[in-house]
Amino acid sequence: MVNLIWALLAVTGIVFAAFNGTMEEVNKAIFSTLDEAVMITLSLTGVLVFWLGLMKIAEAAGLLEGLAKLFRPIVKRIFPDIPDDDPALGYILSNMTANMFGLGNAATPMGLKAMKELKRLSGTEEASRSMITFLAINTSSLTLIPTTVIAIRMKYGSVDPTSIVGATIMATIISTIAALMIDRLFYYKRKRTLKI
Repeated sequence: MVNLIWALLAVTGIVFAAFNGTMEEVNKAIFSTLDEAVMITLSLTGVLVFWLGLMKIAEAAGLLEGLAKLFRPIVKRIFPDIPDDDPALGYILSNMTANMFGLGNAATPMGLKAMKELKRLSGTEEASRSMITFLAINTSSLTLIPTTVIAIRMKYGSVDPTSIVGATIMATIISTIAALMIDRLFYYKRKRTLKI
């Protein structure tokens, strides 16, 4: 669906430029940003490979499993509908751990698997309480090390690319708490409405 939306936006822009007579500006914009896009992608690849390698080492050393055990009681309270030994809980914990280390690309497959398992648990096509909560947490995602942002700051020659770590931790703690509060507010509001 997202691919369809992006394709629709691109086609709409090109059609609008053709009718508006600004096709030359669109072509210039496309080709002037192409080199920069490729360079950013290549520089980010190196940093992401480095952090993914560290994640593999942490996984082999049992650090991720330890973090998952540490956060299991908290996650269990956030998702009371999920049975204790269900695979969905493991995928949620893996997704949250990867997001904490700023590895959104590594977290995405785990997030998709978690959603698939949550859909299996709900047994319906409608979004369940746990699915909505997971989406809220995944969107706000608590981040300890913002790898991608650090990589971009390094690429553009920042004097201290890691200086944003403290602010990122504070901002993502606030966003995660806000997401959970809003999620619970709407859940209880809906529950109260259904009772009436």
